[in-house]
Amino acid sequence: MRTIALAFLLCVACVSEAAQMPLSVLPGGAVVFKPIQSVRERKFVDLVQQKTDFSCGAAALATILRQAYWLDVDEHQIIEGMLAHADQDLVRTQGFSMLDMKRYVESLGMRARGYRVAPDTLHDVRIPVVVLMDIRGYKHFVVMQKVDRGWVYIGDPVLGHKRYRVDDFIKGWNGIIFAVIGQGYDKDNALIDPPLPLTAKGRLDGFTPVKDADLLDFGFIKSDFF
Repeated sequence: MRTIALAFLLCVACVSEAAQMPLSVLPGGAVVFKPIQSVRERKFVDLVQQKTDFSCGAAALATILRQAYWLDVDEHQIIEGMLAHADQDLVRTQGFSMLDMKRYVESLGMRARGYRVAPDTLHDVRIPVVVLMDIRGYKHFVVMQKVDRGWVYIGDPVLGHKRYRVDDFIKGWNGIIFAVIGQGYDKDNALIDPPLPLTAKGRLDGFTPVKDADLLDFGFIKSDFF
């Protein structure tokens, strides 16, 4: 019995990525497996992780294009696409800008708009958007997924899913949101229903799909919904 238990513990200890964990043994020797997820995977579920020092904008944009529009793009493809329309010397020293992202989005036949948003209307943003934050002097693009009950839910290409109190978020945010607009937007996309922190004991609220009327406020047009 001890040998079986030890083998089981070693199996669990070796799991670092999503896997099937043996849960119990049924009469006759059949084993029941349960899917498990590592903490790191949980942190980055539905997000694109950045792989270079200057690619947070590309990773954030890839996250929105993949999850909200189901486009098969990755960080590397977006980097190459943005470089084709950007000042490469400027990118090497300062990284990509929202203008670079705008040009890339438009090269896909989509639209991109930047909006200056008053802090007290943040909760009215009903689509995932890219925002620029100043984190201890470091300019960093992240995905703002939703604002709910005093919390801002962020998809960070480096840190994964995070949430900040609205007041704390505003301290590091430049007041602008970058919205990607076009046909094929999935109103039920995973980004607007982000996972809660692992320490949370329950959902704060039920998931509610975004209505067409809300999307029109951000530049969508009727033809985008067909």
